[in-house]
Amino acid sequence: MSHALPPRSRSASGGGALNGTIRVPGDKSISHRAMMFGAMARGRTTVSGLLEGDDILATGKAMQALGARIEKAGDVWHIDGLGVGGFLAPEHDLDFGNAGTGVRLAMGLVGTSPFATRFVGDASLTARPMGRVLDPLRAIGVEVIEHHDNRLPIALRGPRTPLPIRYRVPMASAQVKSCILLAGLVIPGETVVIEPVMTRDHTEKMLEGFGADISVATDAQGVRTITVMGLPDLKGQELIVPGDPSSAGFPLVAALIVPGSDVVIGNVLMNPTRTGLIDTLVEMGGDIAIENRRVSGGEEIADLHVRYSRLKGVRVPESRAPSMIDEYPVLAVAAAFAEGRTEMPGIEELRVKESDRLAAVARGLEANGVACEEGHDYLVIEGKGRVPGGGTVETHLDHRIAMSFLVMGLASDNPVTIDDDRMIATSFPSFMDDFTRLGASFSPDGEAA
Repeated sequence: MSHALPPRSRSASGGGALNGTIRVPGDKSISHRAMMFGAMARGRTTVSGLLEGDDILATGKAMQALGARIEKAGDVWHIDGLGVGGFLAPEHDLDFGNAGTGVRLAMGLVGTSPFATRFVGDASLTARPMGRVLDPLRAIGVEVIEHHDNRLPIALRGPRTPLPIRYRVPMASAQVKSCILLAGLVIPGETVVIEPVMTRDHTEKMLEGFGADISVATDAQGVRTITVMGLPDLKGQELIVPGDPSSAGFPLVAALIVPGSDVVIGNVLMNPTRTGLIDTLVEMGGDIAIENRRVSGGEEIADLHVRYSRLKGVRVPESRAPSMIDEYPVLAVAAAFAEGRTEMPGIEELRVKESDRLAAVARGLEANGVACEEGHDYLVIEGKGRVPGGGTVETHLDHRIAMSFLVMGLASDNPVTIDDDRMIATSFPSFMDDFTRLGASFSPDGEAA
């Protein structure tokens, strides 16, 4: 998405209760992978429920530049893939906009190809560190022919003879794990990733569904060893993308903190590696009923029935962080309305997201009268059961910061303003419209509704 237009501020203010049913956009992680795996498979992949945000569309354009044919017919996307190892040298840079998942996974997907590929992005993505994926790619033999202190723009050239590696991921990162596994698909032999802490496992599940020879072994300490055999014959699939649990976090928290609210969020992905926010909000006293559980495409989905609740502060287990790392900003909003202290340890990973989310959340809380303590890898929030509001939050071009503080404004004493709402379209294009239908009140240009 282009940010050439001037920033567009937006305010949210408290009003009536939120009531009704909402379906959040398709899961972002699965949507990225659907585009990539479809492009790499032989034959046609059809995708329903794809998240049509800017990040996913950027990934789709990159796959087209590599030779895949992608088009939309009605509500269904059709991807005609090239087979493993079939990508063509792109005629221009691959521009991933704001898509961190897209660019990191694509470096593994394309990096071992026998041609040069240059990866670029917007200002926010250009500031994000890429060394965590470049290190294992270098070990495979990929040549990094351009980088800027391990940041974009980055150009890679594949080796004549890529080497399978056995790599222990030094941090809990599904992106790093997936980058290595995708690189391993075009390398003869076994590529092994050792994951000390389990992260979201969509790559493993979806690759198996496409026909890859992939196995996962977990030892008594919970360490996962993932092995993928190179040069599989991946075949096109029919995919239905469930609702994104990270996007579901916004109406989930909004319904819990706005008095009188009663909201159903339909078709939400319930993969156990993604439900940390729900677990935490229930521990805080949230009235969340998980209804109509079912399985689609190997993934569990359900509807969430959420009612206004008086929340209490808790200590979030550090081990839970990988299952909810993207949801900490909106959890911080829930904690601000809770009674008592909420402690969030082990969240250093927030500092290398679309923004330094840990700092951005802390500054946003302070601007709206919420006491908090920010450490290098933790955040402590002193909840008082109410939030004064009235502040303006700097979003740093980060969609989750923007949406989290708009949610705060729906229940605060005074309106909360964000400095820019344009980047919300990267993951939740219908956010304003969907929330307005539930009864939320937003106004442009910082004017209170």
